[in-house]
Amino acid sequence: MTEKKVVVFDYGFGNVRSAERALARAGADVEITRDYDRAMNADGLLVPGVGAFAACMQGLKEARGDWIVGRRLSGGRPVMGICVGMQILFARGIEHGQETEGLDEWPGVVEPLKAEVVPHMGWNTVSAPEGSRLFAGLDADERYYFVHSYAVRHWDLEVHNPNLRAPEVTWTTYGEPFVAAVENGALWATQFHPEKSGDAGAQLLKNWISVL
Repeated sequence: MTEKKVVVFDYGFGNVRSAERALARAGADVEITRDYDRAMNADGLLVPGVGAFAACMQGLKEARGDWIVGRRLSGGRPVMGICVGMQILFARGIEHGQETEGLDEWPGVVEPLKAEVVPHMGWNTVSAPEGSRLFAGLDADERYYFVHSYAVRHWDLEVHNPNLRAPEVTWTTYGEPFVAAVENGALWATQFHPEKSGDAGAQLLKNWISVL
């Protein structure tokens, strides 16, 4: 079987090297680039992200990443976001009173976590929906590595067409429930870092690669 080609999009706001290594171990042919044609033509595009929502959005736009993500998804080409790379897929983010527009692939707001200790840093379990392809083969008590101070606390997208598959939303709790992962057609994303989540994260990346 031919290795799937995955581009880790390098727009200056993500640990691209650790993502590259994890994807390679999971069986992908990986390249780190911001080249338009290579990002468009890859089997899968992974968008990492660390730091502030507004800074990530600015960096993504400067690298034409917003255009690339939109064009890929309009053609049903797989995209996966990680950490802030997931957050910027939502309509907007609010940090320190500043509101920034996201890519608006999903409605929803990225807001400060309401917990006694922030950031949420460390290992946590998740509650995935039955039949999840992203979490296929993974036990319910598996733990994943989180590092973040903001999250999506409400899922607002409803699908009323019975011919369309509704998004599958995975939740976790730290102080309050929030979205930990989403599977929505060609667009998948995780708030946690699969590349830092040991064997469970490796299996999750294999699951994504398997559908490319």
